[in-house]
Amino acid sequence: MLRVAMVSPYSVSVPGGVQAQVMGLARELRRIGHEVRVLAPCDGPPPEPFVTPLGQSLPTSANGSVAPLAPDPSAALRTIRALNDEAFDVIHLHEPIVPGPTVTSLLLRLAPTVGTFHAAGDSSSYRVLNKTARWAANHLSARVAVSEAAKELASRYLDGDYQVLFNGIETSRYLKIGAQRETQPTIFFCGRFEPRKGLEVLLGAMKHLPHNFALWIAADGPGIDEMHKLYENDHRISWLGRITETDKLDRLSRCTVFCAPSLRGESFGIVLLEAMAAAAPLVTTDIDGYRNVATHEVNALLVAPGDEEQLANSITRIVHDTNLSQRLVAGGLKRAEDFSMQRLATEYVAIYERLLAAEKNNEIAVPPNRLLAMFEHRVLRRPQVGQN
Repeated sequence: MLRVAMVSPYSVSVPGGVQAQVMGLARELRRIGHEVRVLAPCDGPPPEPFVTPLGQSLPTSANGSVAPLAPDPSAALRTIRALNDEAFDVIHLHEPIVPGPTVTSLLLRLAPTVGTFHAAGDSSSYRVLNKTARWAANHLSARVAVSEAAKELASRYLDGDYQVLFNGIETSRYLKIGAQRETQPTIFFCGRFEPRKGLEVLLGAMKHLPHNFALWIAADGPGIDEMHKLYENDHRISWLGRITETDKLDRLSRCTVFCAPSLRGESFGIVLLEAMAAAAPLVTTDIDGYRNVATHEVNALLVAPGDEEQLANSITRIVHDTNLSQRLVAGGLKRAEDFSMQRLATEYVAIYERLLAAEKNNEIAVPPNRLLAMFEHRVLRRPQVGQN
């Protein structure tokens, strides 16, 4: 049994792709017998008993999005205490150079450390903090990127060697046996409201769709109220706001089409895999991050980003062509299995064990930073050097 700290810079009580990976991977590692604790900011009660909350988050603008970060000193102190008290074998950092608990963990150097890089496209923080980020990244024992696009971004600014490992999905959670699809053609959009997610394109596509088509929008974020007002006379649209994970799973099992009209900046299409695993026919955009997952006419229909009319036509095709819909669903279910969280957990366990073996054989060293060295008698974890 390994003791693993899974550290997230983002609040795990706020929906997000990185948070979903952190929680899902932790659940799977615990299922196969490892002791995993998630250390993360948390706004409200922890979503799982194995979460150690590090304080509330502060919404922070970054790269056209708003991230729920906790870069304050109190979160750093809680992180230090949790890492030392638990004496973890391995520390696994998601987005390791994002300000907050991951950077604190990285600088402590209390155990072999794995860093998983999720972002793709470009990053202002990488540019602004380049020298500091390079210095911090050098403390990682192993580096993982969730896609080739994420690897390209990280290596462009931080150098280093990266293993590419897919994002995983807990497939058994998505397929609801006996669930019935809506009889009315119903499109489901789920994601934060920000320009790169393409919700405005989908709303524009609605004018090309028949009046009997419905649209569920599960989204929140700055500007969503104004968007709601612009379309308040279109009674086909249901504005759901932020929904629970249970409600999301239910709507994935009932929608006629799941639509992900993102325009850019997606490193990996985890939301596409969620739809596939729930047997929801999928329409999405032909962008680099989504091509990691979706193949046109095999498990999804891919359209040009920003093309409202093509988006509407593809949605209509799926609704009216039962054979096409069934073929895409079958291809999607098969594709989702390729990215199971069980497979991903096995890959990470191999990395953890390799690092611990390297530490034991003096192939890597994990000396605490200078500040901690002053309090060496209070550091609970001891290096696994030369132990039998």
